[in-house]
Amino acid sequence: MSKEHLFLRALRGEQVERPPVWLMRQAGRYLPEYMELKRKYDFFTRIRTPELATEITIQPIDIVGPDAAILFSDILVIPEAMGVEVQMIAGKGPYLPKTMQTKEDIDNLRVKDAEFDLQYVYDAIRLTKQELAGRVPLIGFAGAPFTIFCYMVEGEGSKTFSKAKSLCFAEPALAKSLLSKITDVTIAYLLKKIEAGADAIQVFDSWSGLLSPHDFMEFSFPYLQRIHDAIRSKVPVILFPKGSDYALKELNDLNPAAIGLDWTISPKKARQLAPDVTLQGNFDPSKLYMSREEIMRQTTDMIHQFGMQRYVANLGHGMMPTIPVDSVKAFIEAVKSYEEL
Repeated sequence: MSKEHLFLRALRGEQVERPPVWLMRQAGRYLPEYMELKRKYDFFTRIRTPELATEITIQPIDIVGPDAAILFSDILVIPEAMGVEVQMIAGKGPYLPKTMQTKEDIDNLRVKDAEFDLQYVYDAIRLTKQELAGRVPLIGFAGAPFTIFCYMVEGEGSKTFSKAKSLCFAEPALAKSLLSKITDVTIAYLLKKIEAGADAIQVFDSWSGLLSPHDFMEFSFPYLQRIHDAIRSKVPVILFPKGSDYALKELNDLNPAAIGLDWTISPKKARQLAPDVTLQGNFDPSKLYMSREEIMRQTTDMIHQFGMQRYVANLGHGMMPTIPVDSVKAFIEAVKSYEEL
């Protein structure tokens, strides 16, 4: 077997002795050690201070033992770099006071050299790589253009993002202009992350599932493709358009290193629709409230269904803050102790 990290080998489709495992939102709110830092420092201080971001990124590596680290950051650093104020409201989440509604709003966005405003992210990557000292690979990430678009038009989280979708349908040219600008900045940002040392990139399209299959192909897929094509030669790319399993065939045809899955599709069907790429997922994070024994049993069953090769064990979305640390350990232990029948 290659001595390269298990996670990177799985992304490259190489033979592995067991599936690698990491968890979305593994760095953060379910860990008591993180909550101590949260009480001392506000959200933006934690994000923008490389030493804090590094400490938070590494906490789960030391405490629960996944096979990869993911940098502690936020998808909304992109609108900030483009000149849009982002606030984090306690108990509510992100809030953008100035939303994108008109051509003038979009024309006034900063695109050229916007990525240079995010030096603190690149510094955090370099410091994290230094502190990890090769123990595990480091994942960098970004929000997909459609998801960032949703926040920039809506101004806050939403169950429907009706304002954002309305702009797509009422003024598609204007919507695509904004999507294109977000894409340009995101590509430049991810290239800088890779230059700083990120070993892989995941692109989260958290809200693409709000689109119909047809509309996904118009307002999400082309921008995911542009990002993927711009960075795929540098590092492995994982695409995770949550709720968009209807597009698995088209995503497979892009040939990313991996496709992330939520829990609404069976492993068998996912393999049928995306036979040529590594699959990642898709344990429902709510199941981490089950007993330790049941978590381990269902995790093992999930791996049986996906198969050990070309697979990365993960959740179907991010962890919730009240998930017990011992349950996370049980999930990871089940993957690490997996033996093929």
